[in-house]
Amino acid sequence: MNILLIDNEAEVRSTLKSMLENWSKGKHTIAEADGVSTGVQAILSFHPDVVVLDVEMDDGTGFDLLKQISAPSFQLIFATAFNQYAIQAFKFSAIDYLLKPVDPMELAIALQKAADNINSNNLQQQLAILMQQLANKQGAHKQIVLKDIDKTYFVNINSIIYCEAEGSYTKFYVEGSAPIFVSRNLRSYEELLASSGFIRTHHSCLVNPDKIKVFDRKTDCGTLILEGGYTIPVSQRKREFVTQFLENR
Repeated sequence: MNILLIDNEAEVRSTLKSMLENWSKGKHTIAEADGVSTGVQAILSFHPDVVVLDVEMDDGTGFDLLKQISAPSFQLIFATAFNQYAIQAFKFSAIDYLLKPVDPMELAIALQKAADNINSNNLQQQLAILMQQLANKQGAHKQIVLKDIDKTYFVNINSIIYCEAEGSYTKFYVEGSAPIFVSRNLRSYEELLASSGFIRTHHSCLVNPDKIKVFDRKTDCGTLILEGGYTIPVSQRKREFVTQFLENR
């Protein structure tokens, strides 16, 4: 692979290059750039397979750079000291990121994922979702990127009916789609989707409250009937919370 490091700090680039050389053992070609302008030039001339991109640089941001690349064909890994809100945005878009100071093992894992996805053409759509999140745009077309073993899905959050824990995986039930299995646990999606109003009704279920049609209290703890006819249990621990939540809507 051709790997391009774009960071305004020479020391950071040097450290990343050493890590990459240790990881690749000379198999890959590594180039460097120190900012937005030189980064754009390097992308056009070097044709990288993978770009490791700093967010804050002297002549602009990594996002400014990406706006100048009309059809990115590379895999992207951000290297950032960004705050937690921006980290949430990266998670929504499923774009890989590394927190500075970069851990060598995490860099190796990110590069292996990039190598596995080298033929993927989804970056432009993922960047659109990332920028939507960073701009804090709300509304009906807010999206999340979900990946299973074969495909990448760009899903409107308001089309998600509910999410179900399947061990360390999460199973998404989405309007007009077969269930989508994602290799991240339900807790991580509970944190991501909390701002969109999703509620945990059971240790294994995360529900979009806009999809609730009936709260049936006949059973001991209650049952939710969702759009599509899905029946979701309410745990004893969550019964009071769910009852109050629905009464206060």
